[in-house]
Amino acid sequence: MTLWLTRVVPDPRSADARRDTTGPGGAIHLHRRLMSLFPSDAGPDPRAHFGVLFRLEDTPTGPQILLQSTTEPTLDHLPADYGTSRTQPLTPLLDALKPGLTVRYRCVANAVRKPGATTRALYNLPPVVPLTGEAADEWWFRQADTSGLKPLTLHSQPLDAVRGKRGPQGPAAQQRVRHARTRFDGTAAIIDPDLLRTKITEGIGRGKPYGCGLLSLAPASASAQGTA
Repeated sequence: MTLWLTRVVPDPRSADARRDTTGPGGAIHLHRRLMSLFPSDAGPDPRAHFGVLFRLEDTPTGPQILLQSTTEPTLDHLPADYGTSRTQPLTPLLDALKPGLTVRYRCVANAVRKPGATTRALYNLPPVVPLTGEAADEWWFRQADTSGLKPLTLHSQPLDAVRGKRGPQGPAAQQRVRHARTRFDGTAAIIDPDLLRTKITEGIGRGKPYGCGLLSLAPASASAQGTA
């Protein structure tokens, strides 16, 4: 199986691109946009079927979209004025992962915990509680450990939550989406390359349809932004 990474540089003059990359509901629109690049007959969970993960990156020159998938996307399905895009296989990077190698990482993730029924009733908590600060960092350390990584450094930054209606019409239009997001950056040593490759492919945590879970790696001497 080949894993593909697509980088899209949106054109700020495109109304479609602006809608997909701005505001609290941008990630919901962007999810629909990116799924349109894949076949529509993929069963009840096409995102998982095609291994679609994405992240919106803020760069000095403007936003960029990173799209990872197990099927090469059909970029011709983007609007003509949407921007520029390029797809490349991640095979060289995945093959280079070795035990003990130090890498830089980046992941925007939905760090949460699910309290038990007794704890929820006692403290009047919702079924899913967003984590911040040290609690979010501890969550990331656990996720890294189960992903074959040993973090050496960590910088975490809370991001605006994704908010909006799940769909434009029907029952989905009555369902509200809200996913808290934290960006985790740092360096780590690779402990288990095979487990790490699996986690890169599957993604980390919840909120994967809405721009969470994509784990990017780069050599420690280079920037982690968008390399994998």
